Amino acid sequence: MKKLFRSTTDHKFSGLCGGIGQWLGIDSTIIRLLVVITAFFSFGAVLLIYIAASIFVPKASEHDFHYSNHYNY
Repeated sequence: MKKLFRSTTDHKFSGLCGGIGQWLGIDSTIIRLLVVITAFFSFGAVLLIYIAASIFVPKASEHDFHYSNHYNY
């Protein structure tokens, strides 16, 4: 079972979207776009969830999370 961590290598703000992207096996840019779009249509409720998740989801350490660049860019 994979654990969810905030990414230390793929981050813009807190690394949450990078960690979710790695956890789901998809590009973190897609996650970031979904967060922005849903935040707009939810009138900011998603931003509160994002902030709470950024606080409670632990940051990855060297041995917990290995970022693999399988997108070849």
